[in-house]
Amino acid sequence: MALTFKVNSVKSEVRLAERRIVSLQQEKTILETEFETRASQHQLAQWNAVDFGYEPPRADQYLESERQLAALGEVPSHNAPSPIRVAQAPEAGRVMKYPEMVSPLTGKPVHNRVESGALAAALAQGGELLAEGGR
Repeated sequence: MALTFKVNSVKSEVRLAERRIVSLQQEKTILETEFETRASQHQLAQWNAVDFGYEPPRADQYLESERQLAALGEVPSHNAPSPIRVAQAPEAGRVMKYPEMVSPLTGKPVHNRVESGALAAALAQGGELLAEGGR
């Protein structure tokens, strides 16, 4: 009986030691990740100083409302060209024809509309139903 208690006590100590090992391994991983992150931040700061020259935003660069944003827009000068506007209206009696839908995988036209049950079956067979116009 005393031997059983001793064995259980040792097993419990082993489990506690294993949990502590796992905890320390997780902590080590977290510290390694933080170290790598800080090292990359240092590298990014060096690149920024040498190559890019970005600066953090200053307090006076923030806008407090949409009105401030709208005030930043410039009124076009008197000799500025008018903006380009494009519109198309169908002519009387003319039917607008849209280009045919084409499968991006096969390049074949998509002819049939597929119901959801047929679509599920087609997808189970490789999804060729739409590209081939139905089976």
